[in-house]
Amino acid sequence: MHHHLDPVVTTAQGAVRGLRQDGTAVFLNIPYAAPPRGAGRFAPPRPHEPWDGVRDATVPGPSAPQSERQLGSVDMSPYFGPGWSRGEDYLTVNVWTPATGGGRPVMVFVHGGAFAAGSTRSALYDGSAFARDGVVLVTLNYRLGIAGFLDLPGAPANRGLLDVVAALRWVRENIAAFGGDPHSVTLFGQSAGATIVGGVLAAPEAAGLFRRAIVQSGSGLGAFTAEQAARVTRAAAADLGVEPHADAFAGLPDADLVATASRLAGIDLRTATHRDPLVGLSPFSLVLDTQPAASVAAGSGAGVDLLVGTNAEEGNLYLVPVNQYATSTAGDVHDAAAHSHPDPARLVAAYRTARPGASFGELRSAILGDALFGAGSRALADAHAAHPGSGTFRYEFAWRSHALDGELGAAHTVELPFVFDLAHLPRLRGHNALIGPDEPPADLAARTHATWVRFARTGDPGWDPYDNERRATMRIDAEWVRIDDPRSQERRVWS
Repeated sequence: MHHHLDPVVTTAQGAVRGLRQDGTAVFLNIPYAAPPRGAGRFAPPRPHEPWDGVRDATVPGPSAPQSERQLGSVDMSPYFGPGWSRGEDYLTVNVWTPATGGGRPVMVFVHGGAFAAGSTRSALYDGSAFARDGVVLVTLNYRLGIAGFLDLPGAPANRGLLDVVAALRWVRENIAAFGGDPHSVTLFGQSAGATIVGGVLAAPEAAGLFRRAIVQSGSGLGAFTAEQAARVTRAAAADLGVEPHADAFAGLPDADLVATASRLAGIDLRTATHRDPLVGLSPFSLVLDTQPAASVAAGSGAGVDLLVGTNAEEGNLYLVPVNQYATSTAGDVHDAAAHSHPDPARLVAAYRTARPGASFGELRSAILGDALFGAGSRALADAHAAHPGSGTFRYEFAWRSHALDGELGAAHTVELPFVFDLAHLPRLRGHNALIGPDEPPADLAARTHATWVRFARTGDPGWDPYDNERRATMRIDAEWVRIDDPRSQERRVWS
């Protein structure tokens, strides 16, 4: 039901009507690129056709094709959202903006989900708190799985990343009409989305489209080589019974691509010269000859302020909910090291020394977390800090969730409800929920969220910059404590 107060904004493609919620205007499902159909799923994003009249932007739209995701006993539905909401016109943004005023800082969020799942419909990405605090918050869908990231001859690589760049171009062109400042854009993402942000930081075609970046539990060393990606492509083509070429994939329905993608887990991507940066957790990632951290070391993104961080117990998410944490053995610790480091014995020894009294589960989780996120986040921060043109800042989110009998801890994704100031959501509370059964510290969400907003507004999160000598890092917990060079023994064994 609409009335005359519902906000209408005219974009370059046409007018959209949103909703007014208290002092915020919300616009859902605005296209930033043409629907990826047929062969277009394997082409660069194209501009959307203009529309006549006023497009309704009051209800959620379709999401990228994907299969259902579960992670054992933890309820990840607020993270992954409702799964595949069908419809071709899914390259869209949602916008939350203060109902009045202009020239506001803009934050553009790239969701995670292993490059294969997730959407703007996920409960954790409600932008209301950002708009309440004077920020224009944009969330976006991008192509996932085979359409987004399979490296196919006849198709450009990293199409999901190209979608993110297209969304940034849409923001540059249209966000002023929503009250945003197109020259004050912060690109931020979590997990796969954070690795994409690192890739965009390194991508020449994105230069000048954003001023700041936040990398939450991503990796500057997370890309596959062309040789690794070709293994996945061969397996996908064999499963589908077609030639490994974009022309052969163009006629296949989305449902077939999704079904095949879900069967590709477990391909061994280790080569003579390269480890698998995702240690078998996903067959999809960016595909690059040069890792983003190396491109940033060479000067890419030097003019962009960067906030990069990880959670203190990232690896717990992949072990605790599937009952592999408490049952871990010395052999499991060695296997985790062997999957991620050329000298596993040396790696394990460094972790044992740095963590006296740690259980096998704790050592295994720490090695897994560093292999996936820690080492690649440090590499990105180190590379960026070597160029003095802009600020580099680091954090570690250390608050422990007591979900799953107190074992989930400061796992991967646990910081998200605090960043979005949504820790009060009922679906995040309970034994199997992300935040767990206990009340988190009263001001943790308000302070974490305010810190992200402050960084977007000023380029300074409120603590000392990170450099390659002191390595100043803010440890975020019930108390916030600045630590110089945290876990230096573990850091050194990766370099």
